[in-house]
Amino acid sequence: MASRHKVPRLFLGIVFVLIASAANAAELRVGSAQVDITPDRPTALDGQRHVRIAREAATPITAGIVVIDATEDGQAREQAVLISCDLVHIHPDVLKSVREKICARVAEIVPNRIVMTATHTHTAPVTGEGEYDIPADGVMQPREYVEFLSDRIAEATAEAWRDRRPAKVGWGQGHAVVGQNRRAVYADGSAQMYGGTQSPHFRGLEAREEHTADVLFFWDPDDRLIAAAIDIWCPAQEMGSLSVIHADYWHPVREAIHREFGDQAVILGWIGAAGDISPHAMYDKAADERLYKLRGVTRLEELGRRIVHAFRDAYEVASRDVRSDVPFHHAVEELVLPYRVITHEEAKAARAEMEKFADRPEERWNFLWHERVVYRFERQQAGIQDTFNMELHVLRVGDVAAAFNPFELFAEYGLRMKARSPAVQTFVVQLAGAGAYSGGYLPTERAIRGGGYSAVPQSTLVGPEGGQILVDRTVELIGRLWTAP
Repeated sequence: MASRHKVPRLFLGIVFVLIASAANAAELRVGSAQVDITPDRPTALDGQRHVRIAREAATPITAGIVVIDATEDGQAREQAVLISCDLVHIHPDVLKSVREKICARVAEIVPNRIVMTATHTHTAPVTGEGEYDIPADGVMQPREYVEFLSDRIAEATAEAWRDRRPAKVGWGQGHAVVGQNRRAVYADGSAQMYGGTQSPHFRGLEAREEHTADVLFFWDPDDRLIAAAIDIWCPAQEMGSLSVIHADYWHPVREAIHREFGDQAVILGWIGAAGDISPHAMYDKAADERLYKLRGVTRLEELGRRIVHAFRDAYEVASRDVRSDVPFHHAVEELVLPYRVITHEEAKAARAEMEKFADRPEERWNFLWHERVVYRFERQQAGIQDTFNMELHVLRVGDVAAAFNPFELFAEYGLRMKARSPAVQTFVVQLAGAGAYSGGYLPTERAIRGGGYSAVPQSTLVGPEGGQILVDRTVELIGRLWTAP
């Protein structure tokens, strides 16, 4: 499909450098690809506590790929391979397999320059062995899906690398109300995920949301939009209870953008800090339902419509400031975070819950959820100081910073990063597989005091102490990129 949107000629060939000197600018070469990662057999779905077998796909699930390299005086200087997948999270087996297969096909790509992110759709295949009691017959096993997935992504990445060419970039903001804080707080200080808001004891939602939609655009030499990264602070789980493959709200978003800008426009769906955010309404539900009925749309379609409107707003702004030479850096740091301390009371409660599920294979997810807390407590008591080791990735593209972490990060931490960042726009991206398994939820001090799912030890590996370390190091790393030679 031919794109109907062109970069305005008025701005072509003009170099804008607002923060860095011209000496720090580099020519970018960009390649992009989108690949279907929908399983070709029945598969178990991730994202719920019980086993669900999907035997059909309501929508395709895809991986969007953008490869970037920068050259200075004809010499390669920096690179990034950004892969956004319609998955719950990026399991270490997925990242390892994808990195190995990409690097086997393209020798120039450095393994730790490959960053994979998940949209957190709850209707995508399981990728980790042993997490569920999956039937052995007639169902694609996680290891088989990982091979299927990694083969397709590696081949598409190699194609994108071969096709990279000089590119122009731009960035802009829109606004889309997609998510709402999902933790209700009550008079006694307790909190509950999806707790009722009509109780006289209800005192409010625990924290604020972020409704900014940050968008980073890439155009080819013919002024066609070839890729865009959209950062939405809400997990893609409107359809999370279904038993079919589904890309959630990213599917209508991609379809609408392709109709308007062309099929060549690859969309990276990035999820901002949204560990305490959900697309489900906590209040005003009747008004919402009336809106959808009168507009003749489903809630999923409405969410997609809002994101696409934000995308158009961001595009209008970005197309007025198109740049062909910009600072580009990709910093990677090994970050060690302390594990959250487990109390005696928490360990005792977890052991009691674990024993309820010990002889029930169908409840394997719940058994493991509590068992891990007991295991961590026992190691803690033995004097073993376990740590969460991760790769912290930060990109600078012109005036944009993009910071990637492997958690379901509570929004407050992301807001701290954005508020302190020297970048004009800062994208905070959670659920990034970058050398570590998903760290689970990373709750705030207030959330831990309130308790409830997403703040209890079963939901978390790292606590607020580690969360602030993550914020501080992310901001410091961004700052270094704004002073890099």
